[in-house]
Amino acid sequence: MSHLTIYQDNYTNATVISNRFIDEYMKSANDAQLKIYLYLIRMMSAGLSTSVSEIADVFNYTEKDVLRALKYWEKNQLLTLDYDENKNLTGLHLRDLNPAAAAPVEPMPSSMYVVPISSKMAVPEPETPKTDPYEKPNYTLEQLKAFKSDEATAGLLFITEQYLKKTLSASEIKSILFISDKLGFSEDLIDYLIQYCVDRGKKDLRYMEKVAINWAQEGITSPEQAAGYAHKYDKTVYDIMKALGKSSMPTQAEISYISRWTKEFAFEFDIISAACEKTVLATDKHRFEYADSILSSWHKAGIHHRNDIKALDSHFRQNKTAKSFSNNKFNQFKQNSYDFDALEKELLSN
Repeated sequence: MSHLTIYQDNYTNATVISNRFIDEYMKSANDAQLKIYLYLIRMMSAGLSTSVSEIADVFNYTEKDVLRALKYWEKNQLLTLDYDENKNLTGLHLRDLNPAAAAPVEPMPSSMYVVPISSKMAVPEPETPKTDPYEKPNYTLEQLKAFKSDEATAGLLFITEQYLKKTLSASEIKSILFISDKLGFSEDLIDYLIQYCVDRGKKDLRYMEKVAINWAQEGITSPEQAAGYAHKYDKTVYDIMKALGKSSMPTQAEISYISRWTKEFAFEFDIISAACEKTVLATDKHRFEYADSILSSWHKAGIHHRNDIKALDSHFRQNKTAKSFSNNKFNQFKQNSYDFDALEKELLSN
């Protein structure tokens, strides 16, 4: 398809949009954010005021939608919002995007144009949704290309492909980008992470993401810290697997159980080992589920030491004995047989 030539025929009464906005900001914004920003530029060009409610009416949005869009552009430093002492929104400053004004300057440069907000109504702060700090972003194709084109990154991706013995897919490259960008792992730490997982037979990038998130939550920032943590963690996992009679690599579900016992319940190995002993004596199947039921009950009972377990077991046996004695007395009474004919004769003779 041939290129289109665009002609200007009596193009007047125009709103001018910065090329920098089109090149750098427009592609990442959603529909509402774009419409509201362009409308603000149009109002600024005409020297007109507006309000949150008016913008909402123009585009059939809610006022919260408008506020979210304004906050988005403020976060991207294309504008700043003015409030009075009562948190009433009173105006906004649109930033000049020409190259000379590209770098943020404090205080705000005089080239900022104030679009007055005519309504002095109190505008509540938009609700900020609770986000998972370890949630994987939706990376764009441009971000992916930029990540791949970096010289250091290219070397890291090449090494990863050697470990996995295959060419990385776009989804797998995004996983590496997530670990580098969102979790802040250095190239050395990512290299160690991949070695660590591959050595354990785990070549799935989604599995590596979960390990990376776990390390990030533990505050690990170097291969040395990761090695120390991995040694301690691997020993615990191995010991628990052995205590349950398992010799295979733990599955993700089994690792989740172990993490629950060691982190959520904060049990030391001797407590977990005691539950494993009871489990092995009780069943050959579903041992993790059985052990989890024991440890969950101990957690609710406030068990902290082996002596606590002995006291709990002793109390359980006493209750069981008392119930058994009570049931036996009742059954003995019920099971006594009587010769009612002989009893009747004896009563008549008296």
